[in-house]
Amino acid sequence: MPDLIHNLEAVRQRIAAAAHVAGRDARSVMLLAVSKTFPAEDVRAAHSAGQRAFGENYVQEALTKIEALADLRAALEWHFIGPLQSNKTRPVAEHFDWVHSVDRLKIAQRLSEQRPDHLPPLNVCLQVNISGEASKSGVSIPEAVEVAQQIAALPKLTLRGLMSIPEPAGDIDAQRVPHRQLRELLERLCDDGLALDTLSMGMSADLEAAVLEGATIVRVGSAIFGARDYSH
Repeated sequence: MPDLIHNLEAVRQRIAAAAHVAGRDARSVMLLAVSKTFPAEDVRAAHSAGQRAFGENYVQEALTKIEALADLRAALEWHFIGPLQSNKTRPVAEHFDWVHSVDRLKIAQRLSEQRPDHLPPLNVCLQVNISGEASKSGVSIPEAVEVAQQIAALPKLTLRGLMSIPEPAGDIDAQRVPHRQLRELLERLCDDGLALDTLSMGMSADLEAAVLEGATIVRVGSAIFGARDYSH
């Protein structure tokens, strides 16, 4: 898989360059390889090239992949990043290390109730609809403070921070605006007493803007794995 390995290294270089401009250590930014719609073999190849964290959007596809890669379970970190329905929370609570897309208290409560006792607390991020789009999931900025406090109090979960999928913007200055808003919200929550350390923001097209505004996790798929085929 020479293209995948080349792409992975190219994305790492993009992160490092943006971190340098921001005066940050590149190691402070986790690359989450979004492997949705791509086969387990591609995940295995990326792991061989040093990638550890992988993001999935679809529960059943992810479970099939996790099972196929069971021999690597201790070496991989699985992040659920897609919309999560109430009737799908149990397998996510049982098989994932992170959930970025907690968009309402009910989902967090179900994940807390269904997280097995033998596993460490599930790392979660509160999804914020930072651009206020009607088509996007997530709490509004005014709602975020109260919901974050409620999630942080739940057992068997660790609220790590915030996630967003902002409206696409054409240039880096415009891209930075919603990422800056999310960072400022995180800072407000920390000032209110929450111990948060994660900003999950930035994808293939805007990772530089996200890193400049403090992203600690960037979610990159097509720039690593190539164009997706949704026909199946």
